[in-house]
Amino acid sequence: MQARYSHYAMLADAVLEIEREMRRLALWTPEGSENVPTAQQLSSTEPFCIDTLHFPQWIQFVLLEKIRVLIEADAELPARSDIAPMAEEYFRPIPLSTDRLVEMIRELDRLITEA
Repeated sequence: MQARYSHYAMLADAVLEIEREMRRLALWTPEGSENVPTAQQLSSTEPFCIDTLHFPQWIQFVLLEKIRVLIEADAELPARSDIAPMAEEYFRPIPLSTDRLVEMIRELDRLITEA
């Protein structure tokens, strides 16, 4: 039980670090913003909600939110996570220094997969 708590604590820290980095890069949508996705946009069945959201929105409103819920419920995590390749592809053409963000997402993948 102690190891699980410790792992979930590391996962929670990783989620906070990704949020902090997305805020620093101005990729975070503030609450109350007109850019907050609707329930309909969030209910997309496409991978990464690619048809309704920008990838940073998916990270914020789907990925990180789902991980927070799982941590708070002390629920099982997915058996595998492989988000970093999508992050690399999405951020490659963007003129921001996103290498640190991609590394953080890679670390999140590792923490989920090793849980």
